[in-house]
Amino acid sequence: MKSTTFFCLGLLTLPLAAHAIDAGPASAQQQETEGWLQLQSNNTAASTKPQTASATERELAMQRWLKSFQHEIPEFFDQDVGGSVDSGSQE
Repeated sequence: MKSTTFFCLGLLTLPLAAHAIDAGPASAQQQETEGWLQLQSNNTAASTKPQTASATERELAMQRWLKSFQHEIPEFFDQDVGGSVDSGSQE
């Protein structure tokens, strides 16, 4: 009974021993990406010009979207149909 209690207490304290990853991006690329994401989420760099589409543009977009349903999705894709690609690696 006593060992079971100690075991359960040990399991409960186990997450406390784990260390969290430091907050914030680590590399320069991650910092740049984080900056762009912050601009988007804060809406601080939004355009003052409203982005609208004309009726013709909306109709063409709708037709293009509807046309995408005319092609049947294949059961599987044959890898050899498209030819070969040189990956640049030398074996």
